[in-house]
Amino acid sequence: MAKDIYHDAVREALEKDGWIITHDSFPFKVGEVGFFIDLGAEKLLVAEKGFEKIAVEVKSFIKSSPLNAFHEALGQYENYLLALEDYEPDRILYLAVPANTFDGFFQKPFIQKVINRRNLRIIVYESSAKTIVQWIK
Repeated sequence: MAKDIYHDAVREALEKDGWIITHDSFPFKVGEVGFFIDLGAEKLLVAEKGFEKIAVEVKSFIKSSPLNAFHEALGQYENYLLALEDYEPDRILYLAVPANTFDGFFQKPFIQKVINRRNLRIIVYESSAKTIVQWIK
């Protein structure tokens, strides 16, 4: 699968945030269907004496239509979420979104309604600084 234009920036941002990248392309199968989520990562939770595991689908939202990009991202997110329930149910899925997209397009009332209704987990990232701005759980 082709990497998103900001794939490496999100990877570096996660590493700066203390995550260990365990998969740079996280391939898995559920039955006969194969999936490729962009990143898999783990972080030690000292208080809980265990690891938190996440999967991250990186999106740039640079297409001419943010709505079409959102439709595509939402479809992938929902399919990956269902597949992870069967494959690795303790891994939490996030959609990584650029800060400028989150601060603009993602603040529209309809998009907020979708985010809330679907309980989307989002990582807001700043691509140029290679940092995570916000975690939305």
